[in-house]
Amino acid sequence: MSPTSSSPEPASASLREQTQALLRDTPIIQAPMAGATTPELAAAVSNAGGLGSLGIGGADPTRAAEQIARTADLTERPFMVNFFAHAEPRSSALVTQSWLRLLEPEFTAFATSSPGTLRAIYASAATPGENTQRLVDVLAATRPAVVSFHFGLPATGVIEQLHDAGILVFVTATTPEEARLVERAGADAVVAQGREAGGHRGVFDSTLDGDVDGDAHASRGSSTLDLVAAAARAVDLPLIAAGGLMDGVDVARALDAGAAAAQLGTAFLLCPEAATGPAHRERIREEVSRAHVSGIPRTDLGEQQLEAIDPTAFTSAVSGRPARGLRNRMHEIGVRARKLGVQIPAYPLTYDAGKALAAAASAHGDATSFAAHWAGSEVGRAREMPAADLVRTLVAELKRARG
Repeated sequence: MSPTSSSPEPASASLREQTQALLRDTPIIQAPMAGATTPELAAAVSNAGGLGSLGIGGADPTRAAEQIARTADLTERPFMVNFFAHAEPRSSALVTQSWLRLLEPEFTAFATSSPGTLRAIYASAATPGENTQRLVDVLAATRPAVVSFHFGLPATGVIEQLHDAGILVFVTATTPEEARLVERAGADAVVAQGREAGGHRGVFDSTLDGDVDGDAHASRGSSTLDLVAAAARAVDLPLIAAGGLMDGVDVARALDAGAAAAQLGTAFLLCPEAATGPAHRERIREEVSRAHVSGIPRTDLGEQQLEAIDPTAFTSAVSGRPARGLRNRMHEIGVRARKLGVQIPAYPLTYDAGKALAAAASAHGDATSFAAHWAGSEVGRAREMPAADLVRTLVAELKRARG
């Protein structure tokens, strides 16, 4: 890719052509799920003709360099790297202590104590300064084909520097308004994330999602296909549909709705190359078995019926941001906090306590009740096979669906 001048808007014709060519050649994207992606998974997807992705998460230059280098050793094809771009959390001693008091009985049950304070465990690419610049320098030197951002826009100047290095920039949006901000910032494509998506919603301001705990559909977000249609009316950028897409028929529907490509995450969680933990895998398998036993096509069910059988729900209790995962004790804690009027600390402060509690439970043989077992609403349709086979299967299904 050739370098371009640093103009924040609009993206140059060259970048637009590069983006369109990339998405045309690789309309199936493996989502950059932090904690679940590996260089082996990303490379396998890319080598099979999709766009593999690394979910680095926090803006960690050292880890980014290591993961990119490992992936580049495994594939010569394009791949994407993703980072969080969340607002710096505002810490309140009162909110922190109220939250930790609510969690204390859970820690006590595992013969330990809750943390005395909460740390911001992930650096953000939205924060200007030395760390973000080091990250940009690593990316400019290693030049992955695409860098994407979740939770918002990166710090001022980051997109321009990545463009100067010949790197395409994608940003997640959950509303047409966010999509417009992405376009004005000069990004090359919008990842339109619907409410069906597993893991963290990429909403710029998580307080706008309202109180999501305990309700699969409490989030104010649109469904994936509705969001794609609305975003297509709002911006003139390629759209990547994300959320609830599990097979080639789903991909075809997304493309027919106006998306240039489809991003699938939960669909890849059972691939052997994914870093999905044993307990997480087993819970997904249970939901797959349960879905097969019911024998009722989800397409025949209405929204209320789907909600009733949905094994996933949103919660902010794990990390401080709304995220969809398989229901467990953390969802119950989130509901209890809402009823008691206990405010959940901001992301990623809450995640510090959530990870500590999950580790304490796991040490006592419970790897499920408090874990972040992220999964999308269509988790029961997951398929267990090598990533390359899954990509080839998706491509074949897509071709059949589109005639």
